[in-house]
Amino acid sequence: MTSIAEDTLGSLYPFLYGERRDERDLAAGLVESLRRKAGDSVEVKRRFFEENAEAVVAVARAIAGVYRGGGRLFTMGNGGSFCDAAHIAVEFQHPVTAGRPALPATCLTADVAVMTAVGNDVGFEHVYLRQIVAHGRAGDGLIGVSTSGNSANLMAAFDKAKALGLTTVGLAGMAGGAMARSASLDHCLVVPSDSIHRIQECHVAIYHILWDLVHSLLADTRGGLAAGSGPAEGAAP
Repeated sequence: MTSIAEDTLGSLYPFLYGERRDERDLAAGLVESLRRKAGDSVEVKRRFFEENAEAVVAVARAIAGVYRGGGRLFTMGNGGSFCDAAHIAVEFQHPVTAGRPALPATCLTADVAVMTAVGNDVGFEHVYLRQIVAHGRAGDGLIGVSTSGNSANLMAAFDKAKALGLTTVGLAGMAGGAMARSASLDHCLVVPSDSIHRIQECHVAIYHILWDLVHSLLADTRGGLAAGSGPAEGAAP
């Protein structure tokens, strides 16, 4: 390990470097590190929602509008954001709260055969674009999740989705990257942190709250939705 790498890791985890330390000191250092990270996580979320409450509500209104119009929701992401995209889709398809109907949501990361075929044949930047071409239609919605906001395959899909008439929503971090600058996104919620972990933790809170707000906004029209996509109001999930 280089001295530069050691210096960097030492600044992040001082209790693991330097002179041999007593086991109790090490345990205390680990606890303090945990508390700092937990505190940072809470602070990032507090600051984001304090500064972006109206923007989050606007996104919820946009997604509710997709469902009111009979549209479907698609999600996409890479790496850890791949997992978040899948999580968003399952929240809408399989609501855990009684009386809230299932809503159509498809995670574009789920079809491994399509992703590997497209990635192998024409390039990984096309893996979501090709699926939007195949499945997207005017009135649908697309959510893309990226901690940097610079994922080329997400941007290609957003560009096509916008051209097809889909409602486009991005969850990004840091300074928002290409997603925050692009005219192909109708909405972009940016978590201004340099920590990938803190960004992802805030993204989880954002889409859980969006899910709840969307159902609240659809409360007056659930009868129509439930007839075709899930249990009626008051029924078991």
